Amino acid sequence: MENPVIILGAQAVGTAALDAFQSNEVVVYCLLDDKAELQNTELNDVPVMGNTDDKELLKLLGKKCEVFVATEDTASRRSLTNMLREEYTVAPVNAIHQRASVSPHAWLGHGNLIGANAVVAATAKLGDGCILGANSVVDVKAEVGDYAQLGAGAILNAEVQVGEQAFIGAGAVVVAGVKIGNKARVGAGSVVVADVPAGQTVFGNPAQTIKN
Repeated sequence: MENPVIILGAQAVGTAALDAFQSNEVVVYCLLDDKAELQNTELNDVPVMGNTDDKELLKLLGKKCEVFVATEDTASRRSLTNMLREEYTVAPVNAIHQRASVSPHAWLGHGNLIGANAVVAATAKLGDGCILGANSVVDVKAEVGDYAQLGAGAILNAEVQVGEQAFIGAGAVVVAGVKIGNKARVGAGSVVVADVPAGQTVFGNPAQTIKN
C-alpha cells in the first residue's frame, strides 16, 4: 500500500486496525474519533486528530490517503462506509495483520479487519466490513456476510454461512455446513451444530436458543 491510511475510530477496533497496518509497515497518517476525550491524544505514536466527519482531513481520501472504518458500532461502520462511497467515491481498504494467513484463492470485499494469526482458507468468502479476531478461522467454502464479526479464536468450519451483521463470540465453533442468519448472535465458547435463524441468540454446547 503506497498511500498512508486514515483510520476512522480510535477505540478497540481502531487499535486492532492500527496494529494490523503497522505490522505491515503501512504508514497511518492519523486516527479520527468522535469521543472528545480521545482527540488530541496519541495511539501507538499516531495522533488522534478529530471527528470521523472532519471534512478537511477526509478530502485527502482517494488522492493522498486511503481509509479504514474502525468504529465500534456496526450501524456506524455501515453509514460511514456508505458516506465514503457516495461523497468521496472511495472504498475502505482491508487491514490484514502481517501474521494472518489469507489464501490467494479466498475472496475478500472491502474494509475487512483480519487479526493476528487469523486464517482465511482457499475458496472462503468475506463480504465488506467484517471483523475477524485474532486466531479466528474461516475454513474452505465458508461465507461471511457484510459487517459480521468473529471474536478471537472463533472457528467457522467448511461451508458455514454467516449472515450480515451476525456476531460469533470468542472461541465459538460452528460445525460444517451450518447457516447463521442475519443479525444472529452466538455466545462465546458455544458449539453450533444446527442452523440459527436471523436475529436469534444462541449459547452453549450444543448451542441453544436464549429466550428473551
